Amino acid sequence: MSWFGKLRRGLFGGPSPTYDGIGGGRRAIAWQVGNPGAIAALAFTQNELRAKSRDLVRRNAWAAAGVEAFVANAIGTGIKPQSMLADNALRESIHALWWDWCSDADAAGLTDFYGLQALACRAMLEGGEVLVRLRYRRPEDGLAVGLQLQVLEPEHLPTTMNLELPSGNVVRAGIEFDRLGRRTAYHLYRSHPGDGTLTQMSGTGGMDTVRVPASEIIHLFRPLRPGQIRGEPWLARALVKLNELDQYDDAELVRKKTAAMFAGFITRLAPEDNLMGEGLADANGVSLAGLEPGTMQLLEPGEDVKFSQPADVGASYAEFLRMQFRAVAAAMGITYEMLTGDLTQVNYSSIRAGLLEFRRRCEAIQHGVIVHQLCRPIWRAWMEQAALEGTLDLPGFSDRKRDYLAVKWIPQGWQWVDPKKEFDAMLTAIRAGLLSRSEAISAFGYDAEDIDREIATDNQRADELGLVFDSDPRHDKAPIATATPAPAQELQDN
Repeated sequence: MSWFGKLRRGLFGGPSPTYDGIGGGRRAIAWQVGNPGAIAALAFTQNELRAKSRDLVRRNAWAAAGVEAFVANAIGTGIKPQSMLADNALRESIHALWWDWCSDADAAGLTDFYGLQALACRAMLEGGEVLVRLRYRRPEDGLAVGLQLQVLEPEHLPTTMNLELPSGNVVRAGIEFDRLGRRTAYHLYRSHPGDGTLTQMSGTGGMDTVRVPASEIIHLFRPLRPGQIRGEPWLARALVKLNELDQYDDAELVRKKTAAMFAGFITRLAPEDNLMGEGLADANGVSLAGLEPGTMQLLEPGEDVKFSQPADVGASYAEFLRMQFRAVAAAMGITYEMLTGDLTQVNYSSIRAGLLEFRRRCEAIQHGVIVHQLCRPIWRAWMEQAALEGTLDLPGFSDRKRDYLAVKWIPQGWQWVDPKKEFDAMLTAIRAGLLSRSEAISAFGYDAEDIDREIATDNQRADELGLVFDSDPRHDKAPIATATPAPAQELQDN
């Protein structure tokens, strides 16, 4: 028998298997698993996962709060670009044009570019992925740059479309790939398939699909496996627990409410007597005094009432919910406090440690997913369109494209639990040469050049008006000199 065969039979370590998770023991025999590929894993489950995720976010307060908490931290007021061009004048003109364009970026006209970032991020969390279509406009549209963005939910991309095209390209889950595996096009429904007859009545295309070049589509999702082409809803691992937890909490509320309604029961010795001015009996001849707080229920002679008496969780109710919410928060990638708003069991050290871990995860998503998949392609398309229109004077753009496209994306800064301690630590790092002022300012979501320019302007205005503030280090006062006491002998002589 080969060495591998002996190992499989457990001859080198007794009868037990090499790993606890394999074998046919009582604990593992019922664990029947499959191992689908990255594409197949979502091919037949994505629509149901997405539908359940959207349902929970619509009607479950905790699911909605978890999604909103992550969007608020990952996007906030926006992940803003800072051009890395060495030419100061050209860099300022690029930034000025970008700010003008931001307010016109939304093709629907509902928000600005940074609002679209939040919308796309929320759609990615809720549905697993989101599509952003680049819509190029005519000069007569009067935009700062002839480009707008249209955010589409992933339902526009059919998961069941799998084709072999005559050109040699293949379509997998609505995405067309060439022979080298590059994305060449997206086959999109003209209207949202969930709108049903509303789109058919309006004549907007129904279930017809249109082929859109991949250069016009940004597909934003978090890749979890090599070869993955579609996104997984972020609530996927918490769907069942959240749904069951919602039902349990609601049932507990109804049980408590019903128990609190009854104040007592009355048995009439003579059924024809009216004791408390109760109304007429119902269709079955049973007298009822409506179910409301303080209800006195009427019983006929010989009648009795017995209630179901499930185990009361009592004092363990809050702890039970807390443990379940921790599991839900872990599945969503956020902290328990962010999910529930419960800060009763935290102190400075514990909440700071939790926030640091969350922010490390959040920064990975910001730079590895949102910036790379969403912000960078939009910046490239915007810069190329501005150069093509001549809105920006970019000499030798085609030859120096890498220089012109160099950009640093700055997320909104974090608000710390104890700002004084954090600023003192940052000041120490800057003085020790471990951190630059520019990087420290960027950590708070600001541009160092803008900050320096504002400080210079404020100082100049204060000097012109003769104003001196304690916050201005240029006017730090020297220590007040104290009179030195005269020697004792000198005092005696006087």
